[in-house]
Amino acid sequence: MNNALDGILVVSIEQAVAAPYAASRLADSGARVIKIERPEGDFARTYDRAAQNQSAYFVWLNRGKESIALDFKAPDDQALLHRLIGQADVFIQNLAPGAAARAGFGSTDLRRKFPRLITCDISGYGDSGPYRDMRAYDLLVQAESGLCEVTGTPDGPGRVGVSVCDIACGMASHAAILEALYHRERTGQGRAINASLFAGMADWMTVPYLQEVYGGKAPERAGLHHPSIAPYGAYDTGDGKQVVIAIQNQREWRRLCEEVLQLPDLADHPDFHENVARVANRPALDREIDKVFGSLPRDEIVSRLLDAKIAHGAVNNVADFAAHPQLQKVEVETPEGPLVMIAPPARIDDEDPHLGPVPALDANGASIRAEFAG
Repeated sequence: MNNALDGILVVSIEQAVAAPYAASRLADSGARVIKIERPEGDFARTYDRAAQNQSAYFVWLNRGKESIALDFKAPDDQALLHRLIGQADVFIQNLAPGAAARAGFGSTDLRRKFPRLITCDISGYGDSGPYRDMRAYDLLVQAESGLCEVTGTPDGPGRVGVSVCDIACGMASHAAILEALYHRERTGQGRAINASLFAGMADWMTVPYLQEVYGGKAPERAGLHHPSIAPYGAYDTGDGKQVVIAIQNQREWRRLCEEVLQLPDLADHPDFHENVARVANRPALDREIDKVFGSLPRDEIVSRLLDAKIAHGAVNNVADFAAHPQLQKVEVETPEGPLVMIAPPARIDDEDPHLGPVPALDANGASIRAEFAG
């Protein structure tokens, strides 16, 4: 069992995705995470009913936590929350801009009172700037950050199919909290962390940014093709299936031409001899590849790719992914019974992961109130 954070208490006023993501990863590492919910519960509990009549989002992001429902306007609940934070190592919140401070839980005041406390404030656009007070959700930030403009097909922009801005922010918050814990171990002092959905995705958008600002042109939408590398994308085969190939260097390009396409002269063709030329002449390049791939069944193409040591993959649907032979899974208890979920991505000491149960709303309220009764 991964218990690296055993003894660490995390108090998290959280909802939706970004903050619950960060807190769930701390719980996976052995931290005690007390999830503070409004009396009506985290609204992510009702996003859908796909996972045994439970929200797929909620069961994914809240394993291993304790739940207590508090009314911030009730004096007794306010006092309890202050006692909880007073004993916490980490305090996370992603309420609407300014809401935590108005409720008496502003990070600056908390760290002044508790110098060892690590605070993590998660917002849509950060704690300064003209967008500071704007509400933000994943799709809004995908659009604002330019991500939609570089995603999709030449016919139009698209949304990335998962909540990538939330996840990027949650990952960055998790990493910053671990850094702050290490800093406190050396100095005895807590730290203030500010993370936002926009900043998280802005970091991921660095390559398109640099290409636009310094190269004068952002990458064009390329569908299932890489905008800056060719050939790197999906191609139809003769039996109606698709295969994705990825050429990363000139050695691979030559092997593709000689061993897979069996067109050795193509490797030195002036329109295709280097990656920049291949990207500039992608339609002509794709026609050459389509002529070969479209005349052969997928299995024959895959066999040639394997022999040539060319990176390739299948264009799977979600059902294919769910049955993928490389997918590692783990069983998690939930209020509606056990669910088989995807295991955490980092395997430690080759041990099978163990994830704590998903809590019902206020499942731990009575015990927490008794423990922190003052």
